[in-house]
Amino acid sequence: MSKVKSLSADQALEKLKVGNKNYVADKLERALQDAARRNDLTGGQYPYAIILSCADSRVVPELTFDAGIGELFVIRVAGNVANTSTTASIEYAVAHLGVKLIVVLGHENCGAVTAAVAGGDNGYNLNHLLAHISPSIAASRKKDVNSVVKKNAKMTCGDLVNRSAIIRKAVEKKNGVKVVPAYYNLGTGKVNFI
Repeated sequence: MSKVKSLSADQALEKLKVGNKNYVADKLERALQDAARRNDLTGGQYPYAIILSCADSRVVPELTFDAGIGELFVIRVAGNVANTSTTASIEYAVAHLGVKLIVVLGHENCGAVTAAVAGGDNGYNLNHLLAHISPSIAASRKKDVNSVVKKNAKMTCGDLVNRSAIIRKAVEKKNGVKVVPAYYNLGTGKVNFI
């Protein structure tokens, strides 16, 4: 497979929006999900978007955006936080795969955000993860979980740009990378880009 020209950030965002409309309408195309596609990608990957998503089993980016194998570079972690590992993974996709769109996908009734809002001792590892969400709680005007989820997606976008020279330089380029927050509605499957 020869390397394909990467989509611009705006083209990739439009493709995600169309795919989400298909998903919400239960009209998934299910393209690029067969043995031929797997074989085509043995020589490399050329995703058109990066999705930093929560690990919640109810949120499946490939289905949510009606994407095929190799179309999305998906990183999943509870609370869709920008920690060292998730940021490094995104840096790889930007620097080495030429992806121009990063979407931070929060979702309705996120368990990690719920735990962060509730506070308390959740053990060393979970406390460490939830500490990434704490600034969003402090910055959110409303303290309900879904308001904090949206604030967390927005602030995570800022963290990616501010804490990564690779991502920041890619954003600053003409026709460069865009970092977009989004919110997934569990009942409808609709993604709102915020």
